[in-house]
Amino acid sequence: MKTFTALITGATSGIGKATAQLFAKNNIQLIICGRRKNRLIELEKELSQYTKVTTLQFDVSNKQEVFSAIKSIPTEFKNIDILINNAGNAHGLNTIQDGSLDDWDAMLDINVKGLLYVSKAIIPTMIKNNNGFIVNIGSIAGKEVYPNGNVYCASKHAVNALNKAMRIDLNKYNIRVSGIHPGAVETEFSEVRFKGDVDKAKKVYEGYKPLKAEDIADIIHFVVTRPYHVNIEDLVVYPTAQASATILNKA
Repeated sequence: MKTFTALITGATSGIGKATAQLFAKNNIQLIICGRRKNRLIELEKELSQYTKVTTLQFDVSNKQEVFSAIKSIPTEFKNIDILINNAGNAHGLNTIQDGSLDDWDAMLDINVKGLLYVSKAIIPTMIKNNNGFIVNIGSIAGKEVYPNGNVYCASKHAVNALNKAMRIDLNKYNIRVSGIHPGAVETEFSEVRFKGDVDKAKKVYEGYKPLKAEDIADIIHFVVTRPYHVNIEDLVVYPTAQASATILNKA
């Protein structure tokens, strides 16, 4: 039976970490990527009891780091079957007129350009092998726009468009492409958005039961393990309490 190899960006926390943990327990060989070396080392140690694991430390927004790191992948991991483009961030929650240029750069560099750099580095191997599966982690912000979300929403709308374009361009190479767009998921996401303000981040998830990273990991695993003739091309998932980007049934 073939052992699949998956590369996961943003694997040191949240959805990426939960996906790596679930993949490992299902004997999927892993390349876990992130910026924080200590977290990568800890996660590698945890997951190595289940499967073969290697780590890559780089920033997806740094073009040179991306291509250098992926070029360094050990031979036994080079035939990547599954790419999970998970790395992404939100910075700030301001009106367009009050937005920070640095925040805008960070979101576009990570959410859009980072996804493109990693995909560009890995797609040639998938084309050569005439198979592969790319899963792009988007957001409900890529489906609708909400107050003060402007540039973050724009970046995730770009992910949504790139997901569709990838599927068209790679169709003749037998490569599956899927977009998964979560609503409210309780991770470090809001801490990053509010620049380390833990109290403000906690309030985002008060009064209702948000999704957990493990919920999205379970969906990702389901999507990538369908028979090869099946491609779940676009999936939006909310917690039950959420009806749209702005409508939440809070106690």
